[in-house]
Amino acid sequence: MNLCPCSSGLDYDQCCGPIVSGETLAPTAEATMRARYTSFVKGDITFIKSTYNPDDMDQFDEEGIIRWSKESEWKGLELRKMEDGREDDTTGKVEFIAKYVISGVQQDHHEVSEFKKIDGKWYFMDGKVVGSTVSRTEPKLGRNDPCSCGSGKKFKKCCLK
Repeated sequence: MNLCPCSSGLDYDQCCGPIVSGETLAPTAEATMRARYTSFVKGDITFIKSTYNPDDMDQFDEEGIIRWSKESEWKGLELRKMEDGREDDTTGKVEFIAKYVISGVQQDHHEVSEFKKIDGKWYFMDGKVVGSTVSRTEPKLGRNDPCSCGSGKKFKKCCLK
Protein backbone atom coordinates (compact mmCIF):
# COMPACT_ATOMS: atom_id res chain seq x y z
CA MET A 1 0.00 0.00 0.00
CA ASN A 2 1.29 3.47 -0.96
CA LEU A 3 -0.15 5.63 1.85
CA CYS A 4 -1.25 9.12 0.90
CA PRO A 5 0.95 11.86 2.42
CA CYS A 6 -2.15 13.76 3.62
CA SER A 7 -2.43 11.47 6.69
CA SER A 8 -5.85 10.12 5.67
CA GLY A 9 -4.68 6.51 6.07
CA LEU A 10 -5.85 5.78 2.51
CA ASP A 11 -3.85 4.64 -0.48
CA TYR A 12 -2.53 7.57 -2.55
CA ASP A 13 -4.33 6.31 -5.68
CA GLN A 14 -7.62 6.21 -3.77
CA CYS A 15 -7.15 9.57 -2.04
CA CYS A 16 -5.22 12.57 -3.36
CA GLY A 17 -3.61 10.96 -6.41
CA PRO A 18 -6.51 11.43 -8.86
CA ILE A 19 -7.08 14.99 -7.61
CA VAL A 20 -3.43 16.06 -7.81
CA SER A 21 -3.08 14.56 -11.30
CA GLY A 22 -6.17 16.44 -12.51
CA GLU A 23 -8.02 13.21 -13.28
CA THR A 24 -10.84 14.31 -10.96
CA LEU A 25 -11.87 17.51 -9.20
CA ALA A 26 -11.70 17.72 -5.42
CA PRO A 27 -15.29 17.40 -4.17
CA THR A 28 -14.76 19.44 -1.00
CA ALA A 29 -12.59 22.15 0.51
CA GLU A 30 -11.05 19.48 2.77
CA ALA A 31 -10.11 17.29 -0.19
CA THR A 32 -8.54 20.35 -1.85
CA MET A 33 -6.53 21.08 1.30
CA ARG A 34 -5.34 17.48 1.53
CA ALA A 35 -4.33 17.44 -2.14
CA ARG A 36 -2.48 20.77 -1.79
CA TYR A 37 -0.50 19.40 1.17
CA THR A 38 0.24 16.23 -0.80
CA SER A 39 1.53 18.37 -3.68
CA PHE A 40 3.94 20.12 -1.30
CA VAL A 41 5.17 16.73 -0.05
CA LYS A 42 5.69 15.42 -3.57
CA GLY A 43 7.43 18.61 -4.71
CA ASP A 44 4.98 19.02 -7.59
CA ILE A 45 3.34 22.42 -7.32
CA THR A 46 1.23 22.18 -10.49
CA PHE A 47 -1.89 21.39 -8.43
CA ILE A 48 -1.07 24.08 -5.88
CA LYS A 49 -0.83 26.67 -8.65
CA SER A 50 -4.01 25.41 -10.36
CA THR A 51 -6.00 25.88 -7.13
CA TYR A 52 -4.54 29.25 -6.14
CA ASN A 53 -6.84 32.29 -5.96
CA PRO A 54 -7.19 33.36 -9.62
CA ASP A 55 -7.39 37.03 -8.58
CA ASP A 56 -4.02 36.85 -6.78
CA MET A 57 -1.92 34.97 -9.33
CA ASP A 58 0.44 37.95 -9.51
CA GLN A 59 1.41 37.10 -5.92
CA PHE A 60 2.09 33.42 -6.63
CA ASP A 61 5.80 32.88 -5.95
CA GLU A 62 6.43 29.69 -7.88
CA GLU A 63 10.19 29.60 -7.21
CA GLY A 64 9.71 30.23 -3.49
CA ILE A 65 7.04 27.56 -3.20
CA ILE A 66 9.16 25.01 -5.08
CA ARG A 67 12.14 25.80 -2.83
CA TRP A 68 10.05 25.52 0.37
CA SER A 69 8.48 22.30 -0.86
CA LYS A 70 11.77 20.63 -1.76
CA GLU A 71 13.82 21.90 1.22
CA SER A 72 11.25 20.66 3.74
CA GLU A 73 10.91 17.19 5.16
CA TRP A 74 7.15 16.82 5.47
CA LYS A 75 5.97 15.05 8.64
CA GLY A 76 2.19 15.03 8.38
CA LEU A 77 -1.05 16.95 8.10
CA GLU A 78 -3.45 17.34 10.99
CA LEU A 79 -6.90 18.68 10.17
CA ARG A 80 -8.42 20.48 13.12
CA LYS A 81 -11.73 21.92 11.99
CA MET A 82 -13.82 22.31 8.86
CA GLU A 83 -16.45 24.99 8.39
CA ASP A 84 -18.72 24.44 5.38
CA GLY A 85 -16.80 23.41 2.26
CA ARG A 86 -18.97 20.38 1.52
CA GLU A 87 -19.86 19.30 -2.02
CA ASP A 88 -22.96 21.53 -2.13
CA ASP A 89 -21.24 24.57 -0.58
CA THR A 90 -19.51 27.40 -2.43
CA THR A 91 -17.21 28.47 0.41
CA GLY A 92 -15.40 26.70 3.19
CA LYS A 93 -12.67 26.98 5.78
CA VAL A 94 -10.17 24.34 6.84
CA GLU A 95 -8.05 24.68 9.98
CA PHE A 96 -4.94 22.54 9.82
CA ILE A 97 -1.42 22.02 11.09
CA ALA A 98 1.20 21.06 8.52
CA LYS A 99 4.23 19.54 10.21
CA TYR A 100 7.63 19.73 8.57
CA VAL A 101 11.34 20.02 9.28
CA ILE A 102 13.46 22.60 7.50
CA SER A 103 17.14 23.26 8.17
CA GLY A 104 16.89 20.74 11.01
CA VAL A 105 14.14 22.68 12.82
CA GLN A 106 10.68 21.19 13.44
CA GLN A 107 7.92 23.55 12.26
CA ASP A 108 4.18 23.39 12.84
CA HIS A 109 2.38 25.64 10.37
CA HIS A 110 -1.07 26.22 11.94
CA GLU A 111 -3.47 28.00 9.61
CA VAL A 112 -7.12 28.53 8.74
CA SER A 113 -7.44 28.44 4.95
CA GLU A 114 -10.40 29.89 3.10
CA PHE A 115 -11.66 28.16 -0.03
CA LYS A 116 -14.18 29.14 -2.68
CA LYS A 117 -15.79 26.99 -5.35
CA ILE A 118 -15.78 28.67 -8.77
CA ASP A 119 -17.40 26.86 -11.70
CA GLY A 120 -17.32 23.58 -9.79
CA LYS A 121 -13.65 23.80 -8.76
CA TRP A 122 -12.33 24.62 -5.28
CA TYR A 123 -9.70 27.37 -4.96
CA PHE A 124 -7.52 28.45 -2.04
CA MET A 125 -8.44 32.10 -1.50
CA ASP A 126 -6.53 33.14 1.63
CA GLY A 127 -5.00 31.82 4.82
CA LYS A 128 -4.59 33.17 8.32
CA VAL A 129 -1.88 31.85 10.62
CA VAL A 130 -3.27 30.72 14.00
CA GLY A 131 -1.51 31.65 17.23
CA SER A 132 1.28 34.01 18.04
CA THR A 133 4.16 34.79 15.76
CA VAL A 134 7.19 32.65 16.45
CA SER A 135 10.45 34.47 17.13
CA ARG A 136 13.25 32.79 15.26
CA THR A 137 16.99 33.16 15.25
CA GLU A 138 17.06 31.93 11.64
CA PRO A 139 16.01 34.14 8.72
CA LYS A 140 12.51 33.74 7.32
CA LEU A 141 12.44 30.81 4.95
CA GLY A 142 9.37 31.31 2.83
CA ARG A 143 6.44 33.45 1.81
CA ASN A 144 4.01 31.12 3.60
CA ASP A 145 5.65 31.54 7.00
CA PRO A 146 4.05 33.84 9.60
CA CYS A 147 5.03 37.46 9.09
CA SER A 148 7.64 38.73 11.55
CA CYS A 149 5.70 41.95 12.19
CA GLY A 150 3.21 40.06 14.38
CA SER A 151 0.12 40.68 12.22
CA GLY A 152 -0.82 37.00 12.19
CA LYS A 153 -0.84 37.02 8.38
CA LYS A 154 1.39 35.11 6.03
CA PHE A 155 4.55 37.01 5.02
CA LYS A 156 3.37 37.10 1.37
CA LYS A 157 0.13 38.83 2.38
CA CYS A 158 1.75 41.35 4.71
CA CYS A 159 5.23 42.84 4.63
CA LEU A 160 6.33 41.19 1.38
CA LYS A 161 4.00 43.45 -0.63
